[in-house]
Amino acid sequence: MKDTLDEESRQALIKYRMERAYDSMNEAKLLADESFYNAAINRLYYACYYAAVALLLANDIPAQTHSGVKTMLGLHFITKGKLSSSAGKTLAVLFNQRHSSDYDAFVYCDQEMFDELYPKAEAFIEEVKELIESSCNTTEKEI
Repeated sequence: MKDTLDEESRQALIKYRMERAYDSMNEAKLLADESFYNAAINRLYYACYYAAVALLLANDIPAQTHSGVKTMLGLHFITKGKLSSSAGKTLAVLFNQRHSSDYDAFVYCDQEMFDELYPKAEAFIEEVKELIESSCNTTEKEI
């Protein structure tokens, strides 16, 4: 974010981003249930993206773009061992698949892909949530 936030606003935004992450996971399930797999993968990506943004915000790390979020997450969390390499791979796969299915012709996601990526996205969000809780001293009920 370009503007500086006071602590209360920063905490509220972190909480909001995590809520959006969980909402996006629910949206992904609904879309997959109706066989809208490209849209479901899109929502999985955004669920992880929102969680990643919350983590960066909780640690006062700025990022302005989707690529920037991915880069900052890698630099500050994955390479330092705070976030697992599998979490980093999950975000990278979802980032690439979302981009490809949104912008490339004749790219189709399917049930098998969704079934593989959903639990990985879920694990990513839970891992991020734990890091946020430890960095912000918040409780599980707050996020």
